Amino acid sequence: MFTIHPYLKFALIAVFTIGGIVMMATLPWGYGLPILIIGLVLLATYILLGTIQHTAKVMQADQNYLEAEKWLNLTLNPKWLYVTNRAYFYMMKGTIAQGLGRTDEAETWLTKAQTVNLPSDNEKAAVQLQLAGIAIQRKKLNIAKNYMRNIKELNVTEPTLRDQIKQFDKAMAQQGQMKMAQQSGMIQKGGVPLNPRSKRRRPSGR
Repeated sequence: MFTIHPYLKFALIAVFTIGGIVMMATLPWGYGLPILIIGLVLLATYILLGTIQHTAKVMQADQNYLEAEKWLNLTLNPKWLYVTNRAYFYMMKGTIAQGLGRTDEAETWLTKAQTVNLPSDNEKAAVQLQLAGIAIQRKKLNIAKNYMRNIKELNVTEPTLRDQIKQFDKAMAQQGQMKMAQQSGMIQKGGVPLNPRSKRRRPSGR
């Protein structure tokens, strides 16, 4: 999809809006009105769409989260965005925060994304998967399982996302088995299996 670079759009908004006003003030208003309308349309697209598309391109190109955050923050006000773009804004804020190691902030934005009408089950699953990952980091296995149950009820069609879900589910199952083994005493907390045939060496008395 064709997108205009944010800085170029800002320049065009200023040129057409100011130029239209000046023309309407100095010439018959019919000359400047079309110019002004173009400027206002560009301004409306910026307010309603933000800088989501350009930020997505930056993230897909090189995963530079700091650069992506800079462009995303040029959005005027996320509350004024069209609902789909607002959902993507919250998702991107959460993904960027998580990529930069700001876990609490990431959880806040991703949770907020769930309150917006996400466009498809793929986006819903992506958000749930990131939240499940945060739960695992905090050793909250039951919360992560709840997220995974929600994901399995969604119709995920994106092949890469489906593979990520499978890999995460497999890793979580292994972690759950490890935890159960630790609780039963079969594995030490350090992750070393206990050998039931080994004999503990008695300390030598002195």
